[in-house]
Formats: sequence, C-alpha cells, structure tokens
Amino acid sequence: MSKINGFVGRRNFLKLAGIGGVGIGVSGVSSVILSGESAVAQKPTTTEVKPQPVNPQAALARLIEGNKRFVEDKRLNPNQSKLRLQETAQGQYPFAAILGCADSRVPAEIVFDQGLGDLFVVRVAGNVVSPTAIGSLEFATAVLGAQLIVVLGHSQCGAVIAATKGEPLPGRIGTFVEEIKPAVETVRDKSGDLTENSIIANVQYQSKNLAESSTILRGLIKEGKLKIAGGRYDLASGRVTLVS
Repeated sequence: MSKINGFVGRRNFLKLAGIGGVGIGVSGVSSVILSGESAVAQKPTTTEVKPQPVNPQAALARLIEGNKRFVEDKRLNPNQSKLRLQETAQGQYPFAAILGCADSRVPAEIVFDQGLGDLFVVRVAGNVVSPTAIGSLEFATAVLGAQLIVVLGHSQCGAVIAATKGEPLPGRIGTFVEEIKPAVETVRDKSGDLTENSIIANVQYQSKNLAESSTILRGLIKEGKLKIAGGRYDLASGRVTLVS
C-alpha cells in the first residue's frame, strides 16, 4: 500500500474502504487525504527514513512497559523535547491509538509514559464508540498506520455509574450513557460489584462494537495489521489491566 509522508494514497484508501472508485460516501475523508498529498508534494524532498509501522504485539508491549514506569514513578517522559516538537511538525506516525474516557484523570500520554506523536488519542465520556470516534480511528489506522487500538476504561467512571442507575439526565448527557446501557445489562445479574463489572463489560462491549462497526477496521484486523485491545485504568494505583 503506497504512502506519502505516512498517508495512504486515495485509491488505496477507497479500496480499503470497500467502495472502489466511488467517492461519494467518503468524499470528505478523501478530500483530506488528497489535500495532505498535495501539501506534501510541494515540500522539498528529504532523505529521512520514515519509521515503519509498529506491529500490534510490539505496540502493546510498549504501552504496558510505559504504564509500568508510570506506576513505579520511573517515567522517562520520552519524545517531549524541542527536537521532537520540530520532527512531529513535519508529520505524525503514532504507533498506537487510544479510545479513552474524557475523564480528566486519565490522560493517555501520561499514564502510558509516551510523548509527542506517539499516540493518536480519541476521548469521549464513557469511552463509547460513536460515528466520529470510528472515523477518527479509521484515520489513525488506515491513513497514519497505527496497528493497535486500545479501548481504555477506568475505575469509578461516572458515565458507567449513570448507566447503571438509569435515571433521566439533562441535556445531551444521556446520549453517551445510552450507549453504555447494553453493556450494563449483560452483567446486571452477575455477582460482585455492579459498577466494577459494568466498567469492564463496557470496555469489552465497546471493543467488539468498534471492530464490527467499521469495514475498514475489520479489514485491517483480518489482514493481521490491526489489534483492538481493552484495558481498565485504576485511578488510585495508575495501573492499566488488560481485560480483552
């Protein structure tokens, strides 16, 4: 699959999306990609070697090791220098993508001890799979080359707690809470703490939903170029535990 500065060519992206030469359904996305190619074509050529995509297993191992450093208070704070800032201004090559909760206590780059350009992060309350989240993650994987997506939930998640209670909510808060309720129902009769069980069930449910809702992601998984994993972040210890 041809790439220009990390971007998949328009023809290959449309092929990956399963719609051949018909660009109606992805006109917005393809125009972004075309703009990216056009902009790159006008830049001076460089002999710099572009990084190869990190395979799913290696990417997951890097995240686990980074979280271990964070928990043990041995952070390296990598890729946060002025030089890295200048490097990433020319293009991005994230080795993994994160679909995380918008909770202010769960910043992915910090809890995984990563830096500028390392992670493509999508955050929404309850780490729910929405159309915009799917589109962002399709871009992160099919266009930017990330081969790992981690759906990251966390302890004491307010969105999940609201879903377990099922009470009316003001404004549009209920929109993402509704997306969590199916996961809650799968464990409502399970022994143990309902909130904790629901947090894990929601991560698993959203991971499955993500894989099933996108032909692009499903195709990459089939080709062995993408893995979707689920994790639970503990607010008290800082530890991420894999749950799917």
